[in-house]
Amino acid sequence: MKAPRSRADGISGYRNNFDRDVDKESNMTTRKFTFRILRFKPGVIDPPRFQDYSIQVETDMSVLDGFEKIRLEQDKTLMYRHSCHHSSCGTCACKINGREMLACITRIVDLKGDTARFTPLDGYKVIGDLVVDTSRFYEDIPGNWSYLKQSEKTASSQLPAGVTQFQQFENCIECAACMSACPVTRTNTDFLGPAVLAAVNNELKKRPQNRPGLLELAGSNRGERLCTRALNCSRVCPTRVYPARHIGDLRRLLKTKRSTY
Repeated sequence: MKAPRSRADGISGYRNNFDRDVDKESNMTTRKFTFRILRFKPGVIDPPRFQDYSIQVETDMSVLDGFEKIRLEQDKTLMYRHSCHHSSCGTCACKINGREMLACITRIVDLKGDTARFTPLDGYKVIGDLVVDTSRFYEDIPGNWSYLKQSEKTASSQLPAGVTQFQQFENCIECAACMSACPVTRTNTDFLGPAVLAAVNNELKKRPQNRPGLLELAGSNRGERLCTRALNCSRVCPTRVYPARHIGDLRRLLKTKRSTY
């Protein structure tokens, strides 16, 4: 199973006007903020229930920083995933006030009000608190698909000796935010989902020799036909992959293919 990864470009929000204190030594403005987290541990915290944690937060703190502060200062049993802390691993994705976001690049100051609600991603088995089992998602992405693509941002750059082209990682960081936001994947586990179909379309562009098999997968009973065009996937994607656009590309390719028969 591949390890999750994540990255994001930032999320806009609203500045708050709740009470502020100033740390005279550091001259850092702090605020009191409440994390309302859905807690669940099979057989321990069961059934699930919300638990509030109030902490003093600084203006530059991320939601992930808040999770860390809670775990270190109030409740070491709190479960959440994290790794890179700079939006390139995807492990910290969760729902914040009902919307899929990356905890590491969502600033607390940009959340509306003085309380926010945190729940795990939808459509996956909850292991504990904000941690879900995404193994089903990774199993649908074959290990031989490439994570690299030719870089479009360096087309005019001079190549070093011995280098034929610049490459970069695909924008998708496999955070599963789009899978959680999709209304189909929540109820139909057979659906490949937006992230996988976007990967199929990217693979088509990089390996046209595999076109027959890739189009067969996209046009299967698990493929694009199940997409209801809600567009939630593109709205929550932190790296602007726009999965719905890729699904649209596949739909057009499949329509052309069918019309030739």
